[in-house]
Amino acid sequence: MEIEFFCPYWGSEHLGYVPFLHKIKEAGYDGAEIILPYDSVAKDLIKKTAEALQLKIIALWGGVIEGDFLQSIKTYEAHLRNACSSKPLFVNIQTGKDHYSFDQNVQFINVANQIGEETGVKILHETHRGKFSFTANGMSAYFEKFPRMRITADFSHWCCVSESLLEDQQEHVDIAISRSDHIHARVGFSEGPQIPDPRTPEWSTTVDTHLLWWDKIIDFRKKAGAVLMTITPEFGPFPYMTKMPYTQLPITSQWEVNLYMKDLLKERYDRGSVVDH
Repeated sequence: MEIEFFCPYWGSEHLGYVPFLHKIKEAGYDGAEIILPYDSVAKDLIKKTAEALQLKIIALWGGVIEGDFLQSIKTYEAHLRNACSSKPLFVNIQTGKDHYSFDQNVQFINVANQIGEETGVKILHETHRGKFSFTANGMSAYFEKFPRMRITADFSHWCCVSESLLEDQQEHVDIAISRSDHIHARVGFSEGPQIPDPRTPEWSTTVDTHLLWWDKIIDFRKKAGAVLMTITPEFGPFPYMTKMPYTQLPITSQWEVNLYMKDLLKERYDRGSVVDH
């Protein structure tokens, strides 16, 4: 099974699309995870530049901000159709809301299923606080309702919401692992979705917990016969990353942290071989 690594455009918007894609190519990434613009010229520029550099594109959408359900689902559909329009490798989307009812969130998933069937583009639902997927235990009912639903595993959010490393929710985590086709390799902790820096020794236990989850996902996908697994190291900028008081300087380099995670995981999995544990 091939494992490919993608760089988030989030946090690098100041570079512009073309310089960003050249930068990640030079850094050894296989592609970019990016919110595709509505502007057709910009969207075409991203696609053509990526093709020229032999980079793949994962289309990201960060969800819906409206509180009104009817407006939210219309906006969701529009964003999802735009994300599918360039035929990306797949779409990773944040779906629904934590305060919508089960039946309301089901309607979002039905929209995604319909668009996926119409376009032939694979759609993954990211585990994310504030969305339908905000807790590990809450996801089990949706998995039962939608046996074919696949997800992007970003368990950092579940750590934050549950104020734990999910030690007492292993059954629910295992179900999610079995449905995971993409990993957001960011490390969360009991009080937030992102530790300050995964390279520091004080966070080693927390990092190791996430590594074991990712190992299990890789192992599960390999045993299922998957030919490709994708990972996006997704440590983000402020407000995910802390700023120093007064100076407002970031506590560390987002770019360097994500490169570190890419290289760590590349070495760990040796481009497809799963670590024994």
